[in-house]
Amino acid sequence: MKKCFAAIALGLAAFAAGAQNWPDKAVTLVVPFPPGGSTDQVARAISPRLTEKLKQSFLVDNKAGATGTIGATFVKRAPPDGATFLVTSLGPLVIVPHLMKGLLYDPLKDFDLITVAVASPNVLVVPADSPHKSVADVIAYLKANPGKMTFASAGNGSSDHLTAELFWQQTGTTGIHVPYKGGSPAHTDLMGGQVNASFQNINSVMQYIKSGKMRALAVTSPKRSPVLPDVPTLAEAGVKNVEVASWQAIVAPKGLPPALRDKANAAFVEALNDPKVKDQFTSIGFEMVANTPAQFAEFQQKEYARWKKVIETGKITID
Repeated sequence: MKKCFAAIALGLAAFAAGAQNWPDKAVTLVVPFPPGGSTDQVARAISPRLTEKLKQSFLVDNKAGATGTIGATFVKRAPPDGATFLVTSLGPLVIVPHLMKGLLYDPLKDFDLITVAVASPNVLVVPADSPHKSVADVIAYLKANPGKMTFASAGNGSSDHLTAELFWQQTGTTGIHVPYKGGSPAHTDLMGGQVNASFQNINSVMQYIKSGKMRALAVTSPKRSPVLPDVPTLAEAGVKNVEVASWQAIVAPKGLPPALRDKANAAFVEALNDPKVKDQFTSIGFEMVANTPAQFAEFQQKEYARWKKVIETGKITID
């Protein structure tokens, strides 16, 4: 019995030492999407701050594919030693699990939650030369031409995909979902007129709105966005209950020692609150969240239930 207690004590001491010394080797921030998107922007903004503060390399590794589930599965299988984190959008954590069968991870059980990093509304955008000048124009066209207007997204199960589905549900209309492999090709085809509209993350299309290449019709936030003060909310435009925030978060493989998890949370929150990082993101429409693991857990449960209902109501599948 004494030997058993001694072994437990040694194990606890090792965990404590590991947390105290973290990071003692290079840390990988896995992004489950291609470079250039919102999630990648978050990882690449905080990695140099973490490297500078903690005197250890924080490297971004894009493991894209299968709507973010390849990268998420990779992190789920990694050792819970603080050397691997997943920087992800909401898709793999609260949307895709309701859409894909045979998922190799459980988002509610297989990760230690670190923090929700940032959030931003989506914005309904159309090409600059679109005949649609308002949300009312879009709804009128959809009702007169059911199942004909195309809505681009960054991929099946993305927030822009599900926002379009929710918009159709709330307006009693139908459109055609056109999924792309990431936001960039969706933006290109929207500006080129190959697709008619899209609910894009506001930060990812601000440059195109400002340069006149896209027209913004409405935002999905409860209040108008500070970076697009002249663009109404969907509620102001007459469409209720389509308040959507796209968000990015950081999780780790399940089993991270509590002291290490708390230290990691403090480090990521400090990096997110760095004035340069904060200015970079708020200037393009992000809201800094940087919350605690407990707050993240409560938020994830609510978002998981919400999107489950939207997907079941719309009988949405991606198979």
